[in-house]
Amino acid sequence: MDDPSDSYPEEIKEWKEALMNNDRAAAAAKIQEYLEKQDNIPLNIAVTGESGSGKSTFVNAIRGIKNSDVGAAPTGCVETTMEVTAYPHPNFPKVTFWDLPGIGTTRFPADKYLKHVKFERFDFFIIISADRFRENDVKLAQEIHKMKKKFYFVRSKIDHNIQDEKENQRDFNEETTLKRIRDYCIQGLQQQGFEAPQVFLVSSRKLHLYDFSLLHETLERELPAHKRNVLLLTVPNINREIINKKKEAFQANIKYKALLSAAVAGVPVPMLSTTVDLRMMVTVVQEYVLGFGLDQPSLQRLANSTGVPYENLHAVIKSPLALEKINVDLLLKVISQMTVTGVLMTAKEGSRFIPLFGIPIAMSLSFTATNNTLNVFLNSLAEDAQRVFEKALGLETLV
Repeated sequence: MDDPSDSYPEEIKEWKEALMNNDRAAAAAKIQEYLEKQDNIPLNIAVTGESGSGKSTFVNAIRGIKNSDVGAAPTGCVETTMEVTAYPHPNFPKVTFWDLPGIGTTRFPADKYLKHVKFERFDFFIIISADRFRENDVKLAQEIHKMKKKFYFVRSKIDHNIQDEKENQRDFNEETTLKRIRDYCIQGLQQQGFEAPQVFLVSSRKLHLYDFSLLHETLERELPAHKRNVLLLTVPNINREIINKKKEAFQANIKYKALLSAAVAGVPVPMLSTTVDLRMMVTVVQEYVLGFGLDQPSLQRLANSTGVPYENLHAVIKSPLALEKINVDLLLKVISQMTVTGVLMTAKEGSRFIPLFGIPIAMSLSFTATNNTLNVFLNSLAEDAQRVFEKALGLETLV
Protein backbone atom coordinates (compact mmCIF):
# COMPACT_ATOMS: atom_id res chain seq x y z
CA MET A 1 0.00 0.00 0.00
CA ASP A 2 1.34 3.48 -0.92
CA ASP A 3 2.42 5.75 1.89
CA PRO A 4 0.13 8.83 1.77
CA SER A 5 2.94 11.05 2.99
CA ASP A 6 4.73 10.41 -0.33
CA SER A 7 2.40 13.01 -1.89
CA TYR A 8 3.49 15.70 0.58
CA PRO A 9 6.15 18.35 -0.17
CA GLU A 10 9.77 17.39 0.38
CA GLU A 11 9.96 19.33 3.65
CA ILE A 12 7.08 17.33 5.10
CA LYS A 13 8.70 14.00 4.17
CA GLU A 14 11.51 14.84 6.57
CA TRP A 15 9.15 14.23 9.48
CA LYS A 16 9.16 10.50 8.62
CA GLU A 17 12.89 10.30 9.10
CA ALA A 18 12.68 12.08 12.45
CA LEU A 19 9.92 9.73 13.62
CA MET A 20 11.87 6.67 12.47
CA ASN A 21 14.69 7.90 14.70
CA ASN A 22 12.14 8.23 17.51
CA ASP A 23 12.65 12.00 17.54
CA ARG A 24 9.04 13.18 17.59
CA ALA A 25 9.95 16.63 18.85
CA ALA A 26 12.15 17.15 15.77
CA ALA A 27 9.34 15.93 13.52
CA ALA A 28 6.93 18.43 15.08
CA ALA A 29 9.49 21.23 14.70
CA LYS A 30 10.03 20.45 10.99
CA ILE A 31 6.30 20.48 10.26
CA GLN A 32 5.82 23.70 12.24
CA GLU A 33 8.68 25.29 10.28
CA TYR A 34 7.02 24.34 7.00
CA LEU A 35 3.64 25.77 8.07
CA GLU A 36 5.19 29.05 9.20
CA LYS A 37 7.04 29.32 5.90
CA GLN A 38 3.75 28.94 4.00
CA ASP A 39 2.11 31.64 6.13
CA ASN A 40 4.86 34.15 5.38
CA ILE A 41 5.04 34.09 1.58
CA PRO A 42 5.07 37.72 0.32
CA LEU A 43 3.24 38.92 -2.77
CA ASN A 44 3.94 42.37 -4.25
CA ILE A 45 1.60 43.72 -6.93
CA ALA A 46 2.40 46.94 -8.82
CA VAL A 47 -0.46 49.05 -10.19
CA THR A 48 0.31 51.91 -12.56
CA GLY A 49 -1.35 54.03 -15.22
CA GLU A 50 -1.81 57.59 -16.40
CA SER A 51 -3.36 60.33 -14.28
CA GLY A 52 -7.09 59.78 -13.81
CA SER A 53 -7.02 56.14 -14.94
CA GLY A 54 -8.50 54.89 -11.65
CA LYS A 55 -5.48 52.98 -10.38
CA SER A 56 -5.86 54.15 -6.78
CA THR A 57 -9.55 53.17 -6.79
CA PHE A 58 -8.55 49.77 -8.17
CA VAL A 59 -5.96 49.34 -5.39
CA ASN A 60 -8.65 50.11 -2.82
CA ALA A 61 -11.28 47.89 -4.39
CA ILE A 62 -9.06 44.82 -4.64
CA ARG A 63 -8.20 45.31 -0.95
CA GLY A 64 -11.92 45.34 -0.14
CA ILE A 65 -12.07 48.95 1.05
CA LYS A 66 -13.75 52.16 -0.11
CA ASN A 67 -11.91 55.29 -1.24
CA SER A 68 -13.13 57.07 1.91
CA ASP A 69 -11.91 54.39 4.35
CA VAL A 70 -8.93 54.88 6.64
CA GLY A 71 -5.81 53.54 4.93
CA ALA A 72 -7.23 53.92 1.42
CA ALA A 73 -5.05 55.05 -1.47
CA PRO A 74 -5.93 58.72 -2.15
CA THR A 75 -7.99 59.37 -5.28
CA GLY A 76 -8.87 62.45 -7.27
CA CYS A 77 -9.23 64.00 -10.71
CA VAL A 78 -5.56 64.98 -10.81
CA GLU A 79 -2.53 62.78 -10.28
CA THR A 80 -2.42 61.98 -6.56
CA THR A 81 0.37 59.39 -6.64
CA MET A 82 3.76 61.05 -7.02
CA GLU A 83 5.85 58.44 -5.24
CA VAL A 84 5.73 54.65 -4.96
CA THR A 85 3.33 53.92 -2.09
CA ALA A 86 2.70 50.57 -0.41
CA TYR A 87 -0.81 49.51 0.63
CA PRO A 88 -0.82 46.20 2.53
CA HIS A 89 -3.97 44.10 2.46
CA PRO A 90 -5.93 44.78 5.67
CA ASN A 91 -6.23 41.08 6.57
CA PHE A 92 -3.08 39.66 4.96
CA PRO A 93 -0.26 42.21 5.36
CA LYS A 94 2.26 40.03 3.51
CA VAL A 95 0.31 40.90 0.35
CA THR A 96 1.10 44.46 -0.72
CA PHE A 97 -0.42 46.51 -3.52
CA TRP A 98 1.94 49.25 -4.72
CA ASP A 99 0.39 52.38 -6.18
CA LEU A 100 2.96 53.69 -8.67
CA PRO A 101 3.04 57.15 -10.20
CA GLY A 102 1.85 57.15 -13.81
CA ILE A 103 4.84 57.05 -16.13
CA GLY A 104 3.57 60.18 -17.88
CA THR A 105 3.72 62.11 -14.61
CA THR A 106 7.42 61.46 -13.92
CA ARG A 107 10.62 62.76 -15.49
CA PHE A 108 11.80 59.21 -16.14
CA PRO A 109 11.54 57.41 -19.53
CA ALA A 110 10.18 53.84 -19.42
CA ASP A 111 13.50 52.08 -18.90
CA LYS A 112 14.63 54.49 -16.15
CA TYR A 113 11.14 54.48 -14.62
CA LEU A 114 11.37 50.76 -13.77
CA LYS A 115 14.69 51.28 -12.02
CA HIS A 116 13.24 54.28 -10.17
CA VAL A 117 10.34 52.23 -8.77
CA LYS A 118 12.64 49.22 -8.05
CA PHE A 119 10.80 46.87 -10.38
CA GLU A 120 12.60 43.74 -9.09
CA ARG A 121 10.50 43.67 -5.91
CA PHE A 122 7.21 43.25 -7.80
CA ASP A 123 5.72 39.89 -8.74
CA PHE A 124 3.74 41.41 -11.62
CA PHE A 125 2.42 44.74 -12.96
CA ILE A 126 -1.13 45.87 -13.69
CA ILE A 127 -1.27 48.74 -16.23
CA ILE A 128 -4.56 50.62 -16.01
CA SER A 129 -6.23 52.97 -18.49
CA ALA A 130 -9.64 54.63 -18.46
CA ASP A 131 -9.61 55.11 -22.24
CA ARG A 132 -7.15 53.56 -24.68
CA PHE A 133 -3.59 52.61 -23.78
CA ARG A 134 -1.09 55.31 -24.68
CA GLU A 135 2.46 55.29 -25.94
CA ASN A 136 3.82 55.53 -22.39
CA ASP A 137 1.79 52.47 -21.32
CA VAL A 138 3.13 50.48 -24.24
CA LYS A 139 6.74 51.52 -23.66
CA LEU A 140 6.42 50.54 -20.02
CA ALA A 141 4.95 47.14 -20.92
CA GLN A 142 7.78 46.53 -23.39
CA GLU A 143 10.38 47.34 -20.74
CA ILE A 144 8.64 45.07 -18.20
CA HIS A 145 8.68 42.30 -20.79
CA LYS A 146 12.42 42.79 -21.34
CA MET A 147 12.90 42.36 -17.60
CA LYS A 148 11.01 39.03 -17.85
CA LYS A 149 8.18 40.15 -15.58
CA LYS A 150 4.45 39.69 -16.19
CA PHE A 151 2.13 42.61 -16.93
CA TYR A 152 -1.62 42.89 -17.52
CA PHE A 153 -3.64 45.61 -19.28
CA VAL A 154 -6.77 46.62 -17.37
CA ARG A 155 -9.35 48.95 -18.89
CA SER A 156 -11.09 50.62 -15.95
CA LYS A 157 -14.37 52.48 -15.30
CA ILE A 158 -16.38 50.12 -17.49
CA ASP A 159 -19.53 50.75 -15.43
CA HIS A 160 -19.37 54.46 -16.42
CA ASN A 161 -19.11 53.54 -20.09
CA ILE A 162 -22.04 51.15 -19.87
CA GLN A 163 -24.19 53.75 -18.12
CA ASP A 164 -23.32 56.42 -20.69
CA GLU A 165 -24.15 54.07 -23.57
CA LYS A 166 -27.47 53.14 -21.97
CA GLU A 167 -28.45 56.78 -21.75
CA ASN A 168 -27.32 57.73 -25.25
CA GLN A 169 -28.21 54.71 -27.38
CA ARG A 170 -31.74 53.71 -28.25
CA ASP A 171 -30.77 50.15 -29.22
CA PHE A 172 -28.25 49.63 -26.42
CA ASN A 173 -26.70 46.15 -26.10
CA GLU A 174 -24.23 45.57 -23.27
CA GLU A 175 -22.39 42.72 -24.96
CA THR A 176 -21.88 44.74 -28.13
CA THR A 177 -20.66 47.73 -26.11
CA LEU A 178 -18.15 45.64 -24.15
CA LYS A 179 -16.83 44.09 -27.37
CA ARG A 180 -16.42 47.52 -28.96
CA ILE A 181 -14.46 48.83 -25.93
CA ARG A 182 -12.25 45.74 -25.85
CA ASP A 183 -11.59 45.84 -29.60
CA TYR A 184 -10.76 49.55 -29.41
CA CYS A 185 -8.14 48.91 -26.71
CA ILE A 186 -6.68 45.87 -28.46
CA GLN A 187 -6.41 47.65 -31.81
CA GLY A 188 -4.63 50.55 -30.14
CA LEU A 189 -2.10 48.19 -28.58
CA GLN A 190 -1.62 46.33 -31.85
CA GLN A 191 -0.85 49.62 -33.60
CA GLN A 192 1.84 50.13 -30.96
CA GLY A 193 3.44 46.78 -31.79
CA PHE A 194 1.68 44.21 -29.55
CA GLU A 195 0.69 41.20 -31.63
CA ALA A 196 -1.95 39.56 -29.42
CA PRO A 197 -2.62 41.73 -26.36
CA GLN A 198 -5.21 40.73 -23.77
CA VAL A 199 -7.24 43.51 -22.15
CA PHE A 200 -9.38 43.00 -19.04
CA LEU A 201 -12.46 45.19 -18.66
CA VAL A 202 -13.02 46.04 -15.00
CA SER A 203 -15.24 48.19 -12.81
CA SER A 204 -13.58 48.84 -9.46
CA ARG A 205 -17.02 49.65 -8.01
CA LYS A 206 -18.46 46.34 -9.22
CA LEU A 207 -15.70 43.75 -9.21
CA HIS A 208 -18.21 40.90 -9.59
CA LEU A 209 -19.07 42.15 -13.09
CA TYR A 210 -17.16 42.12 -16.37
CA ASP A 211 -13.60 40.68 -16.53
CA PHE A 212 -12.28 40.82 -12.97
CA SER A 213 -12.87 37.07 -12.50
CA LEU A 214 -11.00 36.39 -15.74
CA LEU A 215 -8.15 38.63 -14.57
CA HIS A 216 -7.92 36.70 -11.32
CA GLU A 217 -7.97 33.34 -13.13
CA THR A 218 -5.17 34.53 -15.41
CA LEU A 219 -3.05 35.77 -12.50
CA GLU A 220 -3.67 32.53 -10.63
CA ARG A 221 -2.64 30.47 -13.64
CA GLU A 222 0.53 32.44 -14.33
CA LEU A 223 1.80 32.93 -10.78
CA PRO A 224 4.31 30.46 -9.32
CA ALA A 225 2.49 27.65 -7.49
CA HIS A 226 3.55 28.77 -4.00
CA LYS A 227 2.03 32.24 -4.52
CA ARG A 228 -1.35 31.26 -5.98
CA ASN A 229 -3.08 30.69 -2.67
CA VAL A 230 -1.58 33.88 -1.28
CA LEU A 231 -3.34 35.85 -4.01
CA LEU A 232 -6.54 33.82 -3.71
CA LEU A 233 -7.06 34.60 -0.03
CA THR A 234 -6.87 38.36 -0.65
CA VAL A 235 -9.41 38.46 -3.48
CA PRO A 236 -12.85 39.77 -2.40
CA ASN A 237 -15.66 37.21 -2.49
CA ILE A 238 -16.95 38.34 -5.88
CA ASN A 239 -18.58 35.01 -6.82
CA ARG A 240 -19.34 31.57 -5.43
CA GLU A 241 -16.39 30.04 -7.28
CA ILE A 242 -13.89 32.24 -5.41
CA ILE A 243 -15.37 31.14 -2.08
CA ASN A 244 -15.17 27.49 -3.13
CA LYS A 245 -11.55 27.92 -4.25
CA LYS A 246 -10.66 29.46 -0.89
CA LYS A 247 -12.32 26.54 0.86
CA GLU A 248 -10.38 24.04 -1.27
CA ALA A 249 -7.09 25.85 -0.55
CA PHE A 250 -7.74 25.81 3.19
CA GLN A 251 -8.84 22.16 3.03
CA ALA A 252 -5.67 21.09 1.26
CA ASN A 253 -3.63 22.36 4.21
CA ILE A 254 -5.60 20.61 6.91
CA LYS A 255 -3.60 17.40 6.49
CA TYR A 256 -0.42 19.29 7.40
CA LYS A 257 -2.02 20.67 10.56
CA ALA A 258 -3.17 17.15 11.42
CA LEU A 259 0.36 15.83 10.83
CA LEU A 260 1.73 18.44 13.22
CA SER A 261 -0.89 17.44 15.77
CA ALA A 262 0.05 13.76 15.43
CA ALA A 263 3.79 14.48 15.73
CA VAL A 264 3.30 16.54 18.89
CA ALA A 265 1.04 13.84 20.34
CA GLY A 266 4.01 11.49 20.06
CA VAL A 267 6.05 13.62 22.48
CA PRO A 268 5.53 12.04 25.94
CA VAL A 269 4.69 15.24 27.85
CA PRO A 270 1.23 15.34 29.49
CA MET A 271 -1.18 17.93 27.99
CA LEU A 272 1.48 19.23 25.56
CA SER A 273 -0.45 17.89 22.58
CA THR A 274 -3.79 19.43 23.56
CA THR A 275 -2.14 22.79 24.33
CA VAL A 276 -0.31 22.88 20.97
CA ASP A 277 -3.44 21.74 19.10
CA LEU A 278 -5.58 24.50 20.55
CA ARG A 279 -3.01 27.22 19.88
CA MET A 280 -2.54 25.97 16.32
CA MET A 281 -6.32 25.88 15.76
CA VAL A 282 -6.67 29.47 16.97
CA THR A 283 -4.25 30.60 14.23
CA VAL A 284 -5.88 28.42 11.56
CA VAL A 285 -9.47 29.40 12.34
CA GLN A 286 -8.51 33.09 12.46
CA GLU A 287 -7.12 32.67 8.94
CA TYR A 288 -10.41 31.07 7.84
CA VAL A 289 -12.40 33.96 9.28
CA LEU A 290 -10.19 36.59 7.64
CA GLY A 291 -9.94 34.73 4.33
CA PHE A 292 -13.73 34.50 4.05
CA GLY A 293 -14.21 38.12 5.17
CA LEU A 294 -16.19 37.07 8.25
CA ASP A 295 -14.45 39.36 10.74
CA GLN A 296 -16.29 42.49 11.86
CA PRO A 297 -14.17 45.06 9.94
CA SER A 298 -14.48 43.09 6.68
CA LEU A 299 -18.23 42.68 7.10
CA GLN A 300 -18.60 46.39 7.80
CA ARG A 301 -16.55 47.25 4.69
CA LEU A 302 -18.80 44.94 2.66
CA ALA A 303 -21.89 46.63 4.07
CA ASN A 304 -20.47 50.05 3.20
CA SER A 305 -19.56 49.07 -0.36
CA THR A 306 -22.82 47.26 -1.20
CA GLY A 307 -25.27 49.44 0.71
CA VAL A 308 -26.70 46.36 2.47
CA PRO A 309 -27.02 47.11 6.22
CA TYR A 310 -24.45 45.40 8.45
CA GLU A 311 -27.29 43.93 10.54
CA ASN A 312 -28.75 42.21 7.46
CA LEU A 313 -25.41 40.59 6.62
CA HIS A 314 -24.88 39.63 10.27
CA ALA A 315 -28.32 37.97 10.37
CA VAL A 316 -27.41 35.25 7.85
CA ILE A 317 -24.28 34.13 9.72
CA LYS A 318 -24.65 30.91 11.73
CA SER A 319 -21.16 29.83 12.80
CA PRO A 320 -20.27 30.77 16.41
CA LEU A 321 -16.73 31.46 15.16
CA ALA A 322 -17.59 34.25 12.72
CA LEU A 323 -17.32 37.89 13.85
CA GLU A 324 -15.59 36.78 17.06
CA LYS A 325 -12.09 37.17 18.45
CA ILE A 326 -10.72 33.66 18.05
CA ASN A 327 -9.08 32.39 21.23
CA VAL A 328 -8.62 29.12 23.12
CA ASP A 329 -11.66 29.67 25.35
CA LEU A 330 -13.96 30.16 22.36
CA LEU A 331 -12.62 27.05 20.60
CA LEU A 332 -12.99 24.95 23.75
CA LYS A 333 -16.59 26.12 24.06
CA VAL A 334 -17.36 25.17 20.44
CA ILE A 335 -15.45 21.88 20.63
CA SER A 336 -17.33 20.91 23.81
CA GLN A 337 -20.49 20.83 21.69
CA MET A 338 -18.84 18.48 19.19
CA THR A 339 -19.25 15.14 20.96
CA VAL A 340 -16.96 13.04 18.77
CA THR A 341 -14.10 15.53 18.86
CA GLY A 342 -14.32 15.87 22.63
CA VAL A 343 -14.18 12.10 23.05
CA LEU A 344 -11.19 11.80 20.72
CA MET A 345 -9.22 14.53 22.51
CA THR A 346 -9.91 12.96 25.90
CA ALA A 347 -9.03 9.49 24.63
CA LYS A 348 -5.80 10.84 23.14
CA GLU A 349 -4.52 12.02 26.52
CA GLY A 350 -5.65 8.81 28.26
CA SER A 351 -4.09 6.49 25.69
CA ARG A 352 -0.55 7.67 26.56
CA PHE A 353 -0.58 5.45 29.62
CA ILE A 354 -1.18 2.26 27.63
CA PRO A 355 2.10 0.26 27.59
CA LEU A 356 3.86 -0.12 24.19
CA PHE A 357 0.93 1.00 22.04
CA GLY A 358 -0.07 4.18 23.89
CA ILE A 359 1.96 6.71 21.89
CA PRO A 360 0.98 5.38 18.42
CA ILE A 361 -2.68 5.35 19.49
CA ALA A 362 -2.41 8.91 20.80
CA MET A 363 -0.85 10.05 17.51
CA SER A 364 -3.61 8.44 15.47
CA LEU A 365 -6.37 9.90 17.63
CA SER A 366 -4.75 13.34 17.52
CA PHE A 367 -4.52 13.28 13.71
CA THR A 368 -8.19 12.28 13.42
CA ALA A 369 -9.44 14.81 15.98
CA THR A 370 -7.57 17.73 14.41
CA ASN A 371 -8.53 16.74 10.87
CA ASN A 372 -12.23 16.36 11.74
CA THR A 373 -12.42 19.51 13.87
CA LEU A 374 -10.80 21.79 11.30
CA ASN A 375 -13.02 20.40 8.55
CA VAL A 376 -16.14 21.11 10.61
CA PHE A 377 -14.96 24.66 11.34
CA LEU A 378 -14.03 25.25 7.70
CA ASN A 379 -17.33 23.93 6.32
CA SER A 380 -19.43 26.10 8.64
CA LEU A 381 -17.46 29.27 7.84
CA ALA A 382 -17.48 28.59 4.08
CA GLU A 383 -21.27 28.20 4.23
CA ASP A 384 -21.52 31.52 6.08
CA ALA A 385 -19.35 33.18 3.42
CA GLN A 386 -21.73 31.95 0.71
CA ARG A 387 -24.76 33.23 2.61
CA VAL A 388 -23.18 36.64 3.19
CA PHE A 389 -22.18 36.89 -0.48
CA GLU A 390 -25.71 36.04 -1.61
CA LYS A 391 -27.25 38.52 0.81
CA ALA A 392 -24.85 41.29 -0.20
CA LEU A 393 -25.71 40.91 -3.88
CA GLY A 394 -29.38 40.03 -3.41
CA LEU A 395 -28.95 36.54 -4.81
CA GLU A 396 -30.96 34.58 -2.24
CA THR A 397 -33.72 33.86 -4.73
CA LEU A 398 -31.21 32.25 -7.12
CA VAL A 399 -30.05 29.62 -4.62
